[in-house]
Amino acid sequence: MNQINSSMAVVVTGASTGIGAACALDCAGRGMTVFAGVRDPRAGEALAAKGGPSLIPITLDVTDEPSITRSVAVVQRVVGEGGLGGLVNNAGIVIGSPLEVIPLLQLRKQLEVNVIGQIAVTQAFLPLLRRGRGRIVNMGSIAGRGTIPLMGPYSASKFALEALTDALRLQPWGIQVSIIEPGAIATPIWEKSAKAAEDLEASVSEEAKALYGEAVIRIREVIAQSAQRAIPPEAVVQAVHHALTAPRPKTRYLVGADATARAWMAKWVPDRVQDRLLAWFLKYPREG
Repeated sequence: MNQINSSMAVVVTGASTGIGAACALDCAGRGMTVFAGVRDPRAGEALAAKGGPSLIPITLDVTDEPSITRSVAVVQRVVGEGGLGGLVNNAGIVIGSPLEVIPLLQLRKQLEVNVIGQIAVTQAFLPLLRRGRGRIVNMGSIAGRGTIPLMGPYSASKFALEALTDALRLQPWGIQVSIIEPGAIATPIWEKSAKAAEDLEASVSEEAKALYGEAVIRIREVIAQSAQRAIPPEAVVQAVHHALTAPRPKTRYLVGADATARAWMAKWVPDRVQDRLLAWFLKYPREG
């Protein structure tokens, strides 16, 4: 294969659907060579049919080291000595549950995908990024600045990604590192998370259902309302493009009015006041 301009070579993880697919297609449409990480090769074929020859699917599971190693080898063969221009760490899952009853296996899965997996992929691609003076864009969430009841596992993973982004940014090689912090975005992750919540709820004890049943109902109502208000992925795509190409990219990109409002609240409103406001807004049951 012919070598390409390193500034135009980008890896996007979690590109099968949603934000990842939108970012991959946008980058390909702008003339970049995009390595779209997917777990199912069939999803990669469908994406390549839309993205054209500049979109190269790679089978990449961020929790599987051999898969990551193979993906790096594929990218290395294409970019050669020029290195890599960008890495978009987008792969992620949503697991919500009361912390008292979440199976630890599920909590580990949440952190394995959203935290450990991001670092595993970043470690693997850093030599190519360093060679190409590329950029890293991590897909965070406004949940990384403030959480709501029952979303502790997911928020914990996004809080962690905030810290890891800061740590990655403080390196001496001139690699720009940004984090995207969207609010509610219209993607299939809403349906996936709802199905995961139903499966998890079916597995808990009757005592746990009695303790948290009303709270679960309230949070589901709020999530359903948020899904209806969710904005299209294009707003996130624009932020990712800016982070990849701007001469001075932002370190953090808030996307959506709800994200901006929540960030303001997290910064300026005292914790106990936040607790009362959220309980009122969520109609969340509280004693006392």
